[in-house]
This record gives sequence, structure tokens and C-alpha cells, in this order.
Amino acid sequence: QVQLVESGGGLVQAGGSLRLSCAASGRTFSRYAMGWFRQAPGKEREFVAAISWSVGNTYYSDSVKGRFTISRDNAKNTVYLQMNSLKPDDTAVYYCAAPGKPYGFGPPTGYTYWGQGTQVTVSS
Repeated sequence: QVQLVESGGGLVQAGGSLRLSCAASGRTFSRYAMGWFRQAPGKEREFVAAISWSVGNTYYSDSVKGRFTISRDNAKNTVYLQMNSLKPDDTAVYYCAAPGKPYGFGPPTGYTYWGQGTQVTVSS
């Protein structure tokens, strides 16, 4: 049974940084891409970043490109989201997600598993 547990959210001032972590369990982590999504109050959930199963391929939304960095540590079964130069518009619940199928090429799709979310609040 796949489980995803996020941590690292909190309150930060605009211009600050946070690092989110997502610990995965229940299957061979290194075979699967991973992604981060976020949902702000009154808005739909949106894609933030993803990383392929083979380390090196990363994907970002235009709104976070150049400020956020996704990475993974297969030895720790963990994916990270380093968030720098945070803005009030980044305030949201951030979710870790994983596809149902392993491997794959190009931007990951078919996200099946989701964490419970971690709140990120950026004050102005």
C-alpha cells in the first residue's frame, strides 16, 4: 500500500525559503516519477513540479520556474521541493503525488497516490 507523507510546511515572510519533504513507502520508490501540486483557497489544485524516475529530468510550472527546485533521494525514498523567493501567491496546501505506473518518459501523468498535504503560508 503506497503512502506519501509530506512535511516542512509553515509560515514564512515573502522572499524567504522553505523545503518540503515527502516520504514514500509501499513500493520501489526509484521506479516511479514524483510530483508536487498545490491548492490555494477557492482555487483548483495545480501542478507545481515533477521529477522523473531516472534522476535528471525535472518539470516546473511557469509560476515557480527559477524559484523552486524538485529533487529526490532514492536511498531515503524521499522527494523534496526547495522553495526560494517565496511570494504571497505561493500560499497554498502543497501535496506530494505519485503515478500509478512505473518508469515512463516525458512529463509524468496518471497521478494515483496523494499525500495529506502540508500548509505553506507566505506573509507580505
